[in-house]
Amino acid sequence: SLRNPASFCNVVGLRPTPGRVPRWPTAAPRFPFNVHGPMARTVGDLALLLDVISGPDPRAPLSRAWPADPIRDRLGRDLTGVRVAWSETLGGLPCERAVLEALAPVRQTLEELGCITEEAEPDLSGADEIFIAWRAWYFELAFGDLLDRHRTRLKDTVVWNIEAGRALTGPALGAAERLRAALDERCRQFQERFPFLVLPVAQVVPFPIELPYVTRINDVELDSYLDWMKSCYHITVTGLPAVSVPAGFTPDGLPVGLQIVGRPGDELGVLQLAYGIEQATGAYRRRPALEDAT
Repeated sequence: SLRNPASFCNVVGLRPTPGRVPRWPTAAPRFPFNVHGPMARTVGDLALLLDVISGPDPRAPLSRAWPADPIRDRLGRDLTGVRVAWSETLGGLPCERAVLEALAPVRQTLEELGCITEEAEPDLSGADEIFIAWRAWYFELAFGDLLDRHRTRLKDTVVWNIEAGRALTGPALGAAERLRAALDERCRQFQERFPFLVLPVAQVVPFPIELPYVTRINDVELDSYLDWMKSCYHITVTGLPAVSVPAGFTPDGLPVGLQIVGRPGDELGVLQLAYGIEQATGAYRRRPALEDAT
């Protein structure tokens, strides 16, 4: 809920490395999927906010001290020779053509900034199983008592997640954790070649507010209310820092964000690349036309 809304609203949203921003109170202080992070109008504003909210908190066991030099003062960088993996669909996820067309020019922008781009993505096999299992575990932990006391007042999707958590077994969680360990190692090896991965934030353009969630992308029927955001949650399970930066628009004027993923703890590098794109495209300056409600 940091990257998708930012992409849909033409602002910047950062999902930081777990522990960068302390989380408290929480039912699972060591759980790495839920993180707090900043959203802002520009990369500079976001970096300022990140500088303010980062740091250790004795109540948050994942938190720790970070370099004292403000990120806000170090956004400008020569990007010559920086290797960037360019991925349109993160291994074949369905993605609306309007999203891909809006982001296509950004690859040229990256190369004009001096980056070396190559079509590549890490092997994220098992990301679905990891996310679904541990998300269900957390929902039961955090909201199970609400289901017992107020079932009729909860959304059906929340009930589904909690009940999935209650159906989990020890071996199922063990299998998910083995998959995550293997995924972590593949990502580490991938990032030895590519310090950055760029891809769409969302697989769809902003959809009508009356629509609870997307059920179909192109000719692909989606199985659950989460499927349209796999391009985000497949990155979530890696624990890597990822930012959504304004990057383009559909012919109808709907904003489309580019997702930049970096190495563990490299919020500085992620925001430096985002800043370069922001300054080169100027997409963040575009404002929606407001209609007179009177």
